[in-house]
Amino acid sequence: MATEKINMPQLGESVTEGTISSWLVGAGDKVNKYDPIAEVMTDKVNAEVPSSFSGTIKELVAQEGDTVRVGNLMCYIDTKGESSGGESQASDQTGKEHNTSAVKDEDNAAERSMKKRYSPAVMKLAQENDIDLQQVEGSGRGGRITRKDIEKLIASNDKPAAPKSETEDEQLSASDHQAQKGDVEIPVTGVRKAIAQNMVKSTQEIPHAWMAVEADVTDLVRYRNIVKEEFKQNEGYSLTFFAFFVKAVAQALKEFPQLNSTWAGDKIIQHKNINLSIAVAKDNELFVPVIKNADEKSIKGVARDINDLAIRARSGKLTSEDMQGGTFTVNNTGSFGSVQSMGVINHPQAAILQVESIVKRPVIINDMFAARDMVNLCLSLDHRVLDGLIVGQFLARLKEIVENTNADTTSIY
Repeated sequence: MATEKINMPQLGESVTEGTISSWLVGAGDKVNKYDPIAEVMTDKVNAEVPSSFSGTIKELVAQEGDTVRVGNLMCYIDTKGESSGGESQASDQTGKEHNTSAVKDEDNAAERSMKKRYSPAVMKLAQENDIDLQQVEGSGRGGRITRKDIEKLIASNDKPAAPKSETEDEQLSASDHQAQKGDVEIPVTGVRKAIAQNMVKSTQEIPHAWMAVEADVTDLVRYRNIVKEEFKQNEGYSLTFFAFFVKAVAQALKEFPQLNSTWAGDKIIQHKNINLSIAVAKDNELFVPVIKNADEKSIKGVARDINDLAIRARSGKLTSEDMQGGTFTVNNTGSFGSVQSMGVINHPQAAILQVESIVKRPVIINDMFAARDMVNLCLSLDHRVLDGLIVGQFLARLKEIVENTNADTTSIY
């Protein structure tokens, strides 16, 4: 037998790490190559990680809840080795022992530091049961403390208590963020952790600037309301206002490709394809799937993609392909009733547009008040890539497109 490593794969464009939500195998399980062995969450997708080899799972190094960087070790697997006809059984065994030893030696340094890397499940159990993790001997690789170690301590009622402060005042001063009686501690794991890391990266690396325009979409609203019932009956899915805005953005980006760009250090990459990322929420998770080549699609085609991606996101069936290649993000903040917001750019894109809620407001037309359907279009931009002039021209064109969307000028099909 030969021992091989299975490392965290690249699960999407710009993905640097993944969180193991659940293992689908255990030590001793036999698997075939390409069989799924773990479910992993990233900031872009939930995915199953396939086995790179056929063999028997030897050891799960990473625990459920652990965040593992791309290329880092997840588990060991024993595979069937092939001996050369000219080698004796003894020399073959020696070679295998040498290879196994080399694999172990390679990871010794990493293993020594694993004891203090606690999974969220271990941290939560330790906090709830007042256990000092520094005094716990772990049974995992490199002394890693596993959930089973903590559960065993709790069951034996022989748990090392966490050190107490001498007074309540000293305990409170130890941390301004320490939980008090009645507070609920929620471990930051999975998609929420990935979102947090990506947002921090975006705000730290991208110099954000903002601009907004107000558009009169009375004709657009009237047109959509006239055809929505027939459309739903014929197509089987809804024709939303958002589909009109996504299509308008794709058209405007065709005319102003500067906004369809990415900052790449010593150069700016202006993308040919217009692939629009849209934000889809599921409980406390946020996914950003992509409508590919949105400029080549009709409003009907855009509406279909929005519906399909939303269904897959909420049922956990998005693939890594669904999440890759986005060049510009359109966010439907109006669905929450928001009328003005400043979005955080979806790194490494150069801009994000917030389509706010459509509201009726009194507007002066020909020196007379009229009730009109108005919407704010709020854009966040990367000031390394874009300046106010080009962004102002883009928003003016986008405003023109949506204000002139009606039954006479616009085809849904």
